[in-house]
Amino acid sequence: MSSEFETILVLDFGGQYTQLIGRRIREAHVYTEILPFNTPIETLRNYKPKGIILGGGPASVYEAGAPLCDPELFRMGIPLLGICYGMQLMGKELGGRVEPAASREYGSRELQSVKPSCLLNGMRRVWMSHGDRILEAPPGFEITARTETTIAAMENPAAKVFGVQFHPEVTHTENGDALLRRFVFDVCRCRGDWTIGSFIESTVERIRKQIGNGRALCAISGGVDSTVAATLVSRAIGDRLVGVFVDTGLLRKNEYEKVLSMLQNNLHLNVRGVDASERFLNMLSGVTDPEKKRKLIGNEFIRVIEEEAQRIGSVDVLVQGTLYPDVIESVSVKGPSQTIKSHHNVGGLPDRMKLKLVEPLRELFKDEVRRVGLELGLPEDMVWRQPFPGPGLAVRIMGEITREGIRMLQEADDILVSEIKKAGLYRQIWQSFGVLLPVKSVGVMGDVRTYEHTLAIRAVHSTDGMTADWVRLPYDLMAVISNRIVNEVKGINRVVYDITSKPPATIEWE
Repeated sequence: MSSEFETILVLDFGGQYTQLIGRRIREAHVYTEILPFNTPIETLRNYKPKGIILGGGPASVYEAGAPLCDPELFRMGIPLLGICYGMQLMGKELGGRVEPAASREYGSRELQSVKPSCLLNGMRRVWMSHGDRILEAPPGFEITARTETTIAAMENPAAKVFGVQFHPEVTHTENGDALLRRFVFDVCRCRGDWTIGSFIESTVERIRKQIGNGRALCAISGGVDSTVAATLVSRAIGDRLVGVFVDTGLLRKNEYEKVLSMLQNNLHLNVRGVDASERFLNMLSGVTDPEKKRKLIGNEFIRVIEEEAQRIGSVDVLVQGTLYPDVIESVSVKGPSQTIKSHHNVGGLPDRMKLKLVEPLRELFKDEVRRVGLELGLPEDMVWRQPFPGPGLAVRIMGEITREGIRMLQEADDILVSEIKKAGLYRQIWQSFGVLLPVKSVGVMGDVRTYEHTLAIRAVHSTDGMTADWVRLPYDLMAVISNRIVNEVKGINRVVYDITSKPPATIEWE
């Protein structure tokens, strides 16, 4: 990808907003990749970047083990922008004076202009989140803005090196997008030619080169990620792509039949269905640990795919719809971000997997994938389908997975989704689903005492799955959903609503 488009690189020092920097620049139609802070200098040069941004991070530049980039970075002669920790590191490495602040500065602050700057025009309120501060700018740098407690911005225009102590990528900073655009267009001289159309064109060509004259398998779930990935690969190699839709027994109500029909009859993809439900459910019998569930399902899923590859013959490529949030949450490949949980299509892959991986969507966020899907002409109902976890209902049934538990959750979830669609809210919500809890409580139905299961409802707003806020569903809608579930789903007598955001919680319960 680096040689195909003008590229801005973002170095990840572990900051919680690093991914937002990349998103903001992509929104300006400039291709961006996020790389670990310790990426070798030769690798950075190979990208031929138009500019590099040093992101934020929780560390102090002086503490033991603090993430440090190669000092040669500052001598590459290309535009640099340091944000928060990135600015402090820049100050330290280039001869300035950095020290711990008397107290951590967090939240909105007024920016006090010191002298005109090509980046800061019109900026007044900014968002701070730092513990260190720069007392003296490095030689050759001008201080362009302050707050009451620290140098807020500095620059060396001749060298095209800039630093800001605040976070322009967050919405709390007024006109922060404009600052990033000025750096990208005015300083780095990017054209802004990375579009969804150009992504599709270059990705299809790259897939052709990756697969050559070979054949590929794609594990398709019917969700937007795997379906878009399969469509891209199908455009590249036609029927030499064989899609496989596996029924793990952990899908939603009637999903196997509906999705298989859509893939074969509506999208005309070369897809075969595999009913492996008994195999998966027998394997999961007695398993309660969420990570063990994910690993077992991931390993078994790949075994099924490998067996299908052997039946087809001459297949050496596996296509997956892995997205960037999957990678970030599963393995720390982009920097020191902490692993939260393994994902079915990332952390669950066994070392012995014999198929080469092709992941055409690995650097995209969910909203970008949806735009690709619409550009490819896929049906809107499929493009806007809410995310569904790779392990399926296994991570929405707390504790042991039983056939009775799957039945209850399938029926309850079907009611929930149908009522949300009926209310016209489905496309406004990132995810809405039920979670079956290993908690029973006393109830009364028809003057008869019951002692049955509890269902938790989860509905969240998000744009990329990295952060999420709980949806304030209308009370009348919640009442209808609760009444229907309790009355129609045998085994559930209580419904509760999850009002926790991400962070501190994750979207899925397991």
